[in-house]
Amino acid sequence: MERAEKVLKFYTLCNTLKDVVRTGWKNWNVKRERIESVAEHVYGVQMLAFGIYSEYKEEYKDLDFEKVIMMLAIHELEETVIGDFTFYQITKEEKNAKGHAAVAKILKDLANYYIKEIIEEFDARQTNEAKFAYFCDKLECDVQCKLYDEQKCVDVNFQTNNIRAREPKVAKLIDEGASWSYMWMTFGQERYNYDKPFLEISNFAKDNKILNK
Repeated sequence: MERAEKVLKFYTLCNTLKDVVRTGWKNWNVKRERIESVAEHVYGVQMLAFGIYSEYKEEYKDLDFEKVIMMLAIHELEETVIGDFTFYQITKEEKNAKGHAAVAKILKDLANYYIKEIIEEFDARQTNEAKFAYFCDKLECDVQCKLYDEQKCVDVNFQTNNIRAREPKVAKLIDEGASWSYMWMTFGQERYNYDKPFLEISNFAKDNKILNK
């Protein structure tokens, strides 16, 4: 296979993520003309990382930010093969196993196996870069939820087939009258254990309108 063909084969596969709608938004019955694709999430999470690193650089003096951006650019690569799973559909261990097998298949014709190493580092969440990238990945989803909520795209009372809406902590918040995004972000803060800058941003989004006029 020629090098040019390898490049285009890889690009064409990645291009399919433009048409893969994020599963979480489908599960919550988001009503909107266009719902975020995986490719749009990949773009959004990188822009969020740029903003966070810009304003909180003092807290992350030893961070290799270029590696973070690399991680975020390719962290959904496996979804070109296995699709977009939520944590209710599959365990972390199962997703990593399926994802690493998919990445090996995707990259088998490319000379640069650094991509595979970066994805494995991201999934392990042991380095500062992997932890920062992971927090960005989760916070971006929270912020997107907030934007959809401000656009009134979700009715929390219309969630018949939504497993997550029946999760005890989520159901309790909904019963208490919490907005969709307040519930989502509260749940996220408890689950992901954000460090201080990420928690600060999450709390600001919970308590304020953020949609640009």
